[in-house]
Amino acid sequence: MKPQMVKNLLMSQIKTVAANAKSFCIDVERNFSRKRKLTMERVITEIIGMGSGSLTNEMLDIFNNSLETPTSSAFCQQRCKITVDAFETIFRLFSEKLFDSFDDELPILAVDGSKIQIPTNPDDVDSFLPGSNGQKPYNLLHLNALYNLKHQIYQDAIIQKVKTANEHLALVEMVDRSLLRSALLMADRGYESYNNLAHIQEKGWYFLFRIKDGEKGIRQGLSLPDEDSYDISFELNLTRKQTKEVKELIKDKNHYRWIPSNVVFDYLPRKNQKSDSVKFYKLSFRIVRFPISDGTNETIITNLPIDKYPAEEIKKLYASRWGIETSFRNLKYTMGMLNFHSKKVACIQQEIYAHLVMYNFAEMITSHVVIKKKQKKYTYKANFSVAAHMCRKYYRGMTSPPVLETIISRNLVPIRPDRHRARYPSARVFRGFLYRVA
Repeated sequence: MKPQMVKNLLMSQIKTVAANAKSFCIDVERNFSRKRKLTMERVITEIIGMGSGSLTNEMLDIFNNSLETPTSSAFCQQRCKITVDAFETIFRLFSEKLFDSFDDELPILAVDGSKIQIPTNPDDVDSFLPGSNGQKPYNLLHLNALYNLKHQIYQDAIIQKVKTANEHLALVEMVDRSLLRSALLMADRGYESYNNLAHIQEKGWYFLFRIKDGEKGIRQGLSLPDEDSYDISFELNLTRKQTKEVKELIKDKNHYRWIPSNVVFDYLPRKNQKSDSVKFYKLSFRIVRFPISDGTNETIITNLPIDKYPAEEIKKLYASRWGIETSFRNLKYTMGMLNFHSKKVACIQQEIYAHLVMYNFAEMITSHVVIKKKQKKYTYKANFSVAAHMCRKYYRGMTSPPVLETIISRNLVPIRPDRHRARYPSARVFRGFLYRVA
């Protein structure tokens, strides 16, 4: 898809939302009822195109340093009239249109979450954390994202406040509302649950989850060999009712399992009467275990067919899940999702969806730029930092498609497969506004 087509597609979604302004206003009767310089369409368009500069500098860039540039205060007043749903709708509509242009037989998706620190506000109880061991108080949001690993764009996202965050509920909601008929969904150990797997199975999708090796996990409830490598298929019958017959059945751990009433499972009634017949839900899967290094093993649960996806292929597939971790890094540091232009939670949520939109916009354009192969040691790819900067300029009308594609194709970085380095936890620091006064 050429840059102009991608831009036209995005702008059409913005116009669609702006045309239904009353559905996305805080006050339906009063907001955007008069003709103003900062219309809803203009405000949304500019928030999506914002970088990491201060709000005043961003406004000057938007209006080409005109003396008639609206003040930051005026812009903030206008943006506070728009609901977060407006930006979420644009993100989802734009993502759906992008996915419609793909012809993948089996889209490969990854789900994961990432915490985002926002300005400290003790009054926002659901996101406020008091800190411990001398740490200052802080507020956090939790971003749940569904990511296409092949095309490197986000399909769906849900923002939650940290104290009310539930990754399992977010996963179920994103899976259930997806328009994809088939897909392979990969996730790390935090998403391990029978309910999540059942929702994916009911959707007609495939799943590939890493599961825990210790206690309180799916693996612990099954009879498995004490070996470093195996690939075993299961048809597990889940039930909530306990009778004498069921108690005998569940002794066979590899075929029957009882689900307590306090455990979420949407496909069995939570309570049963004595007169009710025993209901089972059949979950089909494989448990695949393989070594990844000396003394280290991974255990995977999947419903992929064994004839097409043997253990070695499962290992390669799961390794590709790391793409969503890299995308979070680019989203935060390259796209500037750590630098917000407001302290209000609703406005910050607007900007998170706006950054997701711009990330998809930049990735879609960058992925279609032709990179010439050279006789060198490494294969090269576009430098995403430069590409994102140029795509933002193009979105704002500050450059043309030929210039955009030429600059992207000239700024490359080598692809180094199987490169490993130690991971160091970074400090969770909110970047305020004072660093941008210069």
